[in-house]
Amino acid sequence: MEKTDVDRLRALDRQHMWYPWTPMAEWMARDQLVVERADGCWLIDADGKRYLDGRSSMGMNLHGHGRTELVEALVAQARKAGETTLYRVSHPAAVELAARLAAMAPPGLQRVFFAESGSTAVETALKAAYAYWVAKGQPQRSTFVSMAGGYHGETLGTISLRGENGEQVDMIRKTYEPLLFSSLSFHQPNCYRCPAGQSSDTDCALECTESLEDILTREKDRIAAVIVEPRVQALAGVITAPAGHLAKVAEITRRHGVLLIADEVLTGWARTGTTFSCDAEGVTPDLMTVGKALTGGYLPLSATLATEQVFEAFQESVFLSGSTYSGYALGAAVALASLDLFEKEDVPARANALADVLATELEPFRALTHVGDVRQLGLIAGVELVADRETRTPYPPQERVVDRICTLARDNGVLVNAVPGDVITMLPSPSMTHDDLRFLTGTLYRAIREVTGE
Repeated sequence: MEKTDVDRLRALDRQHMWYPWTPMAEWMARDQLVVERADGCWLIDADGKRYLDGRSSMGMNLHGHGRTELVEALVAQARKAGETTLYRVSHPAAVELAARLAAMAPPGLQRVFFAESGSTAVETALKAAYAYWVAKGQPQRSTFVSMAGGYHGETLGTISLRGENGEQVDMIRKTYEPLLFSSLSFHQPNCYRCPAGQSSDTDCALECTESLEDILTREKDRIAAVIVEPRVQALAGVITAPAGHLAKVAEITRRHGVLLIADEVLTGWARTGTTFSCDAEGVTPDLMTVGKALTGGYLPLSATLATEQVFEAFQESVFLSGSTYSGYALGAAVALASLDLFEKEDVPARANALADVLATELEPFRALTHVGDVRQLGLIAGVELVADRETRTPYPPQERVVDRICTLARDNGVLVNAVPGDVITMLPSPSMTHDDLRFLTGTLYRAIREVTGE
């Protein structure tokens, strides 16, 4: 792209664009990174510089950019029909995809309700859970319980899921508080900063789940559902749960007769090792959400899966939910092609092999003076920076340490994210090569050393 074209785009950008989660005054004061094209896991800017995408387009990029199989599926469906809506009309791609998802999901999740994004999939699950209890004659069950620090989306309903220990979620709640419904939260399984006061070198008895037990015992018949990000909370700072935590949460909800919602929007499609994170502990939730990498990151599409028990509650009523693009035909066709690749190329095996490389490459980070903790589950990893390793004291916010590290990494050809709590996150795509992954971790390692003065 010619320099004049890039300059024109940047000028138009400053005049018209409004970015998500971005301090706009600061952003407009510098030259934006304009990604013109992509190749595999690499993004290429208008000047021809290459950047390794260490966040896989926020967890969406499953097979890499430029996959002809996905492009051809999109074109083939577009030649047949664009979106035809699922309002009392069906189409082959949606039906085939629903059956395919039901076959791949944890046993018992047989019904599929389509949406466009992870947020709307979770919103659908919330509405389905409440409407389920209304159909059962228990409309008082209108309260939801989430895990502290949890993140489930950007709609008012998903923002209402309180994350008391999550700075990012708290900031959202504070802004929109008058518009939200009340909810409850239980302790997150943060082994580095254990809410139950246990040290990281003691045997974990999952004491953090006792707060959930207390809530469900106290609130009795007011709870509609418990919602969790199974086994890892990425935006909370890659909080990885100890083994058995998800199964324990599921057991508690079952014992108290409460629905369980598993938000697999990010954790699905082998990112944590198994096809869905719930598979690792043999958990079948009552409702499960999927999205992001469902289409390999090529088109927006998500889904809420439900058990037959939940679905049967609506046999004599109407589930009042849906949107124009529910079951988006183009997205469904691409999703089917993506699932073909998922099985043909054995993405879970590839993801696990890459996760082993990631674990090895992360070991040197643990010796750095200002790295407090390194956390990883599959292809989700986080490095927590601290001003003082012994006391685990965070850096003063005004020092913007993680922002400076991420900027330096970007200048050296690697894109990673930072989340509140001074945690740098990595979400490498399963399609990344081992050499790519080593470049990612090596570049980040050097950036941390330079910024912290190691």
